[in-house]
Amino acid sequence: MEQGTVCWSELATRDVEAAKAHYAALVGWTYEAAPMDGGTYWIASRSGRPTAGIMDVAAIPHEVPPHWLTYIAVDDMDAAVATVSETGGHVIREPFAVPNVGRIAIVSEPGGGGYGLLEPEKPAAAT
Repeated sequence: MEQGTVCWSELATRDVEAAKAHYAALVGWTYEAAPMDGGTYWIASRSGRPTAGIMDVAAIPHEVPPHWLTYIAVDDMDAAVATVSETGGHVIREPFAVPNVGRIAIVSEPGGGGYGLLEPEKPAAAT
């Protein structure tokens, strides 16, 4: 993923099954379950290509309303989080690792709009 590109979106909802049915009927998404702390993360795909994620909003450690969250790819998570703070943004959730994905942080820009940062996991070096 290239630095600065929108690389993922996920829906946190109160009714996962209704949301899955909604998007399946609307745009033809299919789903694959992935275990996560606090429940199941559903990877939505279209024509075999992962498109978005869906999860129960209750799995989020902070009390937030249902929402869509956009992730932006970064090359260096620590530098990106420092820049968020230096430019008047806020770190809502410090960086954390997601196995087979990379490091994620939840942040906001100075006006309060929340988004995610994603530093993709680096491929293992060939031996």
